[in-house]
Amino acid sequence: MVFVMQSVVLIVSLFLMGGIALLFWRAVAASSGPLPDGGVNRRRSQLIWAMAVIGLIVSVASLREWPHAVAAESYDVTISSGQWWWEIDKEKLPLGRPVTFHVTSEDVNHGMGIFDDDLRLLFQTQAMPGYVNKISHTFDQPGTYKILCMEFCGVSHHDMAVEFEVVAAEEIQ
Repeated sequence: MVFVMQSVVLIVSLFLMGGIALLFWRAVAASSGPLPDGGVNRRRSQLIWAMAVIGLIVSVASLREWPHAVAAESYDVTISSGQWWWEIDKEKLPLGRPVTFHVTSEDVNHGMGIFDDDLRLLFQTQAMPGYVNKISHTFDQPGTYKILCMEFCGVSHHDMAVEFEVVAAEEIQ
């Protein structure tokens, strides 16, 4: 289901980029004709082509690595949320191995953030009712990590915290 949605988003994005490219092409075609005073505006044509090329380069560079790629061989963890709690199905996660988090909510949107011991944000995703977001991460340091809610969800929002440990893979049963 998630892969299908990501593919749809990619196809729609490419379609819209194609439409914008078509508009640029039409503008270039119109700009190469004569001006009202009889001259030709080559500078405008060059500027439009430069913008199109830069836009293409930025689009390709930003879409090269899909931001929500999920590791093929990973340790799966399910996280669900509600007002005002997190539930994680595993308390110990493997060190140095990709972990894929399957995140959902039972009631409202929650922003799930994973923080290290120093409370530095490592990554985040949305927990949404009726939808499972997947995000992969490889932990390179053992220790205790926290899941905190990053989107205000009500009066006990500040209590939405749960911890898990990252340990050597041999310690996980």
